Amino acid sequence: MMLPDMHTAEPIPDAARAEIERLLQTGDLFRYTAAHDAPVSLLEAEFAQMMGSKYALAVSSCSAALFLSLKALDLPREAKVMIPGFTFAAVPSSVVHADCRPVLCEVGENYRVDLDDFAAKLADGISAVIISHMRGHTSDMDAIMQLCDAAGVPVIEDAAHSLGTLWRGRKIGTIGKIGCFSFQSYKMVNAGEGGILITDDADLVARAIIMSGAYEHNWQKHPVLLEAFSRHQNKLPLYNLRLNNLSAALIRPQLDALPQRVRDGRHNHDYVAARLNASPFIDVPEPLEGEERAPDSIQFNLVGLDNSAITGFAKAADQAGVKVQVFGQSADNARAFWNWQFIKDLPELPQTREMLMKACDVRLPVRLKTGELDAVTDVLLAAIETVMAPQASAVA
Repeated sequence: MMLPDMHTAEPIPDAARAEIERLLQTGDLFRYTAAHDAPVSLLEAEFAQMMGSKYALAVSSCSAALFLSLKALDLPREAKVMIPGFTFAAVPSSVVHADCRPVLCEVGENYRVDLDDFAAKLADGISAVIISHMRGHTSDMDAIMQLCDAAGVPVIEDAAHSLGTLWRGRKIGTIGKIGCFSFQSYKMVNAGEGGILITDDADLVARAIIMSGAYEHNWQKHPVLLEAFSRHQNKLPLYNLRLNNLSAALIRPQLDALPQRVRDGRHNHDYVAARLNASPFIDVPEPLEGEERAPDSIQFNLVGLDNSAITGFAKAADQAGVKVQVFGQSADNARAFWNWQFIKDLPELPQTREMLMKACDVRLPVRLKTGELDAVTDVLLAAIETVMAPQASAVA
């Protein structure tokens, strides 16, 4: 079978078309024009209900949601915010944007937070924690929450890659004080750009709503207690990070498709993982006990390959039509912490660096069928054999 297109996003359901046409005819794209039931407001209500949270605020991106979460926590300038050493550059960028200091902790070979390093650094004056469920890999949230609750440190979940993931029956994004999600094209729900945050804290979400750009009395169009807003009226800066109605119209019908996308994504990931793990040169980390993932990509570590062989593997796969990103084997990869040179006193994380130098990432759209999955996997296995065959021959 021919290789599938691995780069296009999930299609927009036909159910969105009538609402998009209505919006185009009316030009009513600003979320606060209507007195009530604007598409963005409806999205917030539907998303909060789906997640079992009291409040949701839709914004321009997950990065905006992370930034607003930090600002809504009312942290002092230069407050220390701990983040995993394996995340996307937008996460430390949101910390810097919020006038805080990123503190990086080590990540293990299974892409999860190293709990020993996390606990040690948590004790060093940390004011808040962002846990990135990077590429949908969930760290031990029970242990993390126990440590943070004991220290009185609020937790923000960066769940950009984890919409639909469960941790011991609880929805990722609802475990910490705030959960942040992405609607960028390569996520489970696709609006091109967009994000949303959820919380059960009325005062916190009131601050976030005002700062997102609910000027004058537009905050009255949000279902939050009046007294929560009145404390902050005209006292907070407006960053204007709102989502528009057209984006909400694209997102809302996709929420119904999410359960099937999650099931398909998990099936596809596990099917490819089983085949890849048959190779002695590839290791796909297992989920943690109690973790039910919602993947739209697959990550694996290369075993026994030097840097030259790793580069050769990625090149061979690319030439055969499958793009493999090796996180650490690039001069400018935004997921390699040493490229975050906007951070003052950027630390060295030897364990995380070692992992990133051999960790591979392949997009795996949830819409792929078995034959297409086999075609992709065949390319990866052939590429690894191509680079390792000379070594095997030399040993023989």
